[in-house]
Amino acid sequence: MKPTLRKPLLAASVVMTMAVLAGCVVPAPYSPPPPPPAPVAVPPPVESIPPVEEPPPAPVVQPAPEPPRPPPPRPRALNPAARTLVAQAQTQVAAGNYAVAAANLERALRIEPDSAQLWIEMGKVRQAEGNFAQAENMARKALSLAAGDPRSQSSAWRLIAESYRARKRVQEARDAEVRADALTPN
Repeated sequence: MKPTLRKPLLAASVVMTMAVLAGCVVPAPYSPPPPPPAPVAVPPPVESIPPVEEPPPAPVVQPAPEPPRPPPPRPRALNPAARTLVAQAQTQVAAGNYAVAAANLERALRIEPDSAQLWIEMGKVRQAEGNFAQAENMARKALSLAAGDPRSQSSAWRLIAESYRARKRVQEARDAEVRADALTPN
């Protein structure tokens, strides 16, 4: 009894399934998009408008330069080890032992190579040895290191004056003494 109802139900369900499947669209197989067209070179537009001339820039006003400041005075105090070596060198110079005095000062210069005072002391040793040109060179080295220290500068100029005088360069000795006197406080 019931089997008769099944057939029309089955037939109706097949018809509906076919109708649903018939409404489905199957897409075409994948194909890549076409490549973009090659760019076409377009010449730049020719402008017929004349260029606008800009006024020249205003001159830059520089502030007046500040006067140079004197360098700060260098400390005159020697390292205790260098001070001891200087004292030993002065004792050796007084005894006429210039080689030992020079060796002590060279050791002190390894400790403080930028000390104008040590270069002046080395110049005094060279002068005592009779090497006046070398004494002048040592004094000039001291001058280069004695910026801002008028006492050391004056001592260096006096050593230069003595070196010139010993070499019979009287006018240069006088000029060096004038420079030394100008640095000496009254």
